[in-house]
Amino acid sequence: MPVLAFLDRLEESATRSMGLRCRHGWLIAASASLTIGVTPAFARAPEVVEVPTGPAFVRLPGEREIKAKKGLNLRPATQLRTSKPGRMQVMLGNGRQFRMGGDALLRLSGNSVELLRGSVIGWIGPNATNRRPFQIRTRLATASIQGTTVFIELNDETFKVFSWEGRVQVTTKTGEVFTLESGQQLLLDLTRQLSIVKGRLDGLEAVLGESGGMFTPDEWEERTKEPDSEEEISWDPPARLEDGEVQQRLTKSALINGFSTPLETLPEIERELGATAPSANP
Repeated sequence: MPVLAFLDRLEESATRSMGLRCRHGWLIAASASLTIGVTPAFARAPEVVEVPTGPAFVRLPGEREIKAKKGLNLRPATQLRTSKPGRMQVMLGNGRQFRMGGDALLRLSGNSVELLRGSVIGWIGPNATNRRPFQIRTRLATASIQGTTVFIELNDETFKVFSWEGRVQVTTKTGEVFTLESGQQLLLDLTRQLSIVKGRLDGLEAVLGESGGMFTPDEWEERTKEPDSEEEISWDPPARLEDGEVQQRLTKSALINGFSTPLETLPEIERELGATAPSANP
């Protein structure tokens, strides 16, 4: 083998020039250098982990929309779509995971997610060593989590961010920053906000119908850009939900329940909020 032959030559050279005392140290150093040089870098591709219920679809960049299925590898700028009662779970290349459902549409952007509409729950595993934030962006605000579980919903009527457990930082498009703790929710009633924001949301269904359910890259950028308006959105501060409402949400959540494996952070959620989820059966 070429590597072994090279090591033999190194051994002979080291023995002649430095003596037997340096022989083993030289070989160890050379072996380590060669090992580092020939070991390929490992990069995990994002993939669909589970599709418990359809309809659920994937559109890879430059390709047609196809049905989502377990094990399907994804790429940056991939669009994912579900229609009620569709749901799916996805793992990103860095191990972050999310579940989406209902009438949802989002796009992968590196190790973050861009949500255009619908519901998504994202989390970082309790044993994750990489603690870099996991960001879920919308055209109204960005939620950033570290070792946390967050739920986000965006539809024609409301924009909602809820911390199932841990601290969630929400940064609005205008630079306001809100910090949510376990059980707190940031709620924006879009029916009370500037008409241009709600108007953009109201037009989504018609445009999606014409485009076959997903957008071209140019259409995506147009639909997700910040509205041109001098008016400011009026944000209410985060509020803690009542225990009864938290328990009801946990019991009925289609993104926490109904998958083949429990949410990784479910024990933390139950401990933080003092609530109990039903058994995890599809």
